[in-house]
Amino acid sequence: MSSAGPVDVDLALVGGGGAASLTLAALDRHRVRGLRIAVVDPVRKRGQDRTWAFWGTPDDDLDPLLSARWDRVAVTTPAGSRLLDLAPLRYAMLRSAPVYARAAEAEQRLGATRIRSAVAALDDDGARVTVRAPDGTALLRARWVLDSRPRPPARAGRTSWLQHFRGWWLAASRPVFDPDRAVLMDFRTRQPRRGVSFGYVLPVSSRYALVEYTEFSPALCTGDGYDRALAGYRDLLGLDPATLTVREVENGVIPMTDGPFVSRPSPRVVRLGTAGGATRPSTGFTFSAMHRQADQVARALAAGRPPVPAPAYPRRHRWMDAVALRALDAGTVGGPDFFDRLFARNPAERVLRFLDGTTTVAEDLAVMGTTRLAPMMAATAGDATARLVARLRPAVPAPPVPPAVTDGGPAGVVSTRTDG
Repeated sequence: MSSAGPVDVDLALVGGGGAASLTLAALDRHRVRGLRIAVVDPVRKRGQDRTWAFWGTPDDDLDPLLSARWDRVAVTTPAGSRLLDLAPLRYAMLRSAPVYARAAEAEQRLGATRIRSAVAALDDDGARVTVRAPDGTALLRARWVLDSRPRPPARAGRTSWLQHFRGWWLAASRPVFDPDRAVLMDFRTRQPRRGVSFGYVLPVSSRYALVEYTEFSPALCTGDGYDRALAGYRDLLGLDPATLTVREVENGVIPMTDGPFVSRPSPRVVRLGTAGGATRPSTGFTFSAMHRQADQVARALAAGRPPVPAPAYPRRHRWMDAVALRALDAGTVGGPDFFDRLFARNPAERVLRFLDGTTTVAEDLAVMGTTRLAPMMAATAGDATARLVARLRPAVPAPPVPPAVTDGGPAGVVSTRTDG
């Protein structure tokens, strides 16, 4: 910055994590040129600090960056295991290092300015947004701000859970993993008193895989609790700990709530990622919606339009998520049974597209018809009553975002390396 005052830009990305990295790459891919762009974040993201797992069709944008992909996945409940053919979709793993590296290259080609600072305020006067540091200093002024910093919903949800997890990157001394298939959900894990848990396995090779324990529940476990659950799941898989080395440990927390996330808090501020509603309330999956947001922003700017993406999920899906969360929270629907029925009574690709929010109304009705009718009807009535009560009472502030919140879905995680 010069002594004349804060720099003026056309577009400022506040936050430099996954959502911003995908957006920078999309701006470069769609050849958005001639815009003055700034990225504001106290650190520059690099290296393997998180992993995303998602499904979709082959994608020229992401395919060169993938660590692994699978056409078949297993879903296991205490009643048995089901091997699912995902065609025409596939399940994929993306680690953060290539995403950050590509974003850095895009940032350079775009001629973006990098400002290493935390941001305390975004003052929007309707024509420009002043981005301010914690001491009140104006860092820059922007025509548009894309804000991807984690934040709580605008008000507390009627149901507020967390998706929280720990994963071990395991290196085996001999071949023990099947690299041709992933374990999407394995519900043989010990179930919490209130909530649902499952394990999953994402193999990169026959000797290297991410093995993870995940809970959907209102409260976090202790560190020892996650380790015990992971050790138990490792034993369920029949893996000998004497033949395994933990190379990395991954931890994360993602909100699962029907509380509203405001995607456009002021005329020229647009939120992306979890803060912009990209997290699916009933599952915590985020990456696919975050990727869609980035592409929509870039396409809009390339066409000279405001960088405002479409809602991450249809309104009817947000309503269905609220009902499902309520039923799970009340315990009238069991998590393993809920997901088992979805995959047993629908084509796998329909279930996955439903979880991504891309199904049609007819497909949504088909999916709804495979759940247990009586408890879901009771949850629907309870949700309607709760909505009415909420309108009559003052809004309750949402709790703060947990410190380990991420912008990914299962395997959308914060990683702590243990091998240097």
